[in-house]
Amino acid sequence: MKMRQLIKTIAVSEEVDLAGFADDPIGWLSRQMQTMPAHDQTYLLAHADDGVIWGRLDQEGLITSHEVAPEYSPPLCAGTLQTVRIFGPISELLIWRDEVDAWAGRLISENAPGALPEWTQAFNEEQIVLGTKTEPLAQDFTLMSEGTQGLVHVVPLLVTGKVNEEHRPLRLVVRHYVKADDYGFLQVNASRLYCLRLQTKESNS
Repeated sequence: MKMRQLIKTIAVSEEVDLAGFADDPIGWLSRQMQTMPAHDQTYLLAHADDGVIWGRLDQEGLITSHEVAPEYSPPLCAGTLQTVRIFGPISELLIWRDEVDAWAGRLISENAPGALPEWTQAFNEEQIVLGTKTEPLAQDFTLMSEGTQGLVHVVPLLVTGKVNEEHRPLRLVVRHYVKADDYGFLQVNASRLYCLRLQTKESNS
């Protein structure tokens, strides 16, 4: 088993102005992803009352899994949305409902020259994404399914090759930021999504 490797970074967190988000969440998120290229937010992952929604920013804008496969993925609308993240290697913007059911948002970014860093160390963790059967869809999305219970979601990557119980190549990479506590022990202080990728033989060695 590989040891966790600490990564040196300069990361900051800030609140996000959500004006207009509730009226048109897809349009608002697409504009954020297009007008903040330095943050490199390529993917979207949202959880709603009626299921999971994935998305990807292409040249024409944000494409959601509902647009590609509405029979498997619910629409992204404010009325049923619980949380949504747009993310890439440099940053993640997270939006959620707070304790009074109002929208709240925060941006963690590693592209803030001159800013006072909130975190200077981090490590990455790979999480296996659900799915042992694949079906290619339009726009380079893939229907991932698992088990007899019909657990499915539509991911914004083209997953090909061998996929089964023993080989699950799709990975969601999470970056954990650490700080020292009062006794000098490092603890995870915050986490964000970093990237969605296919595992290769080299990365598994």
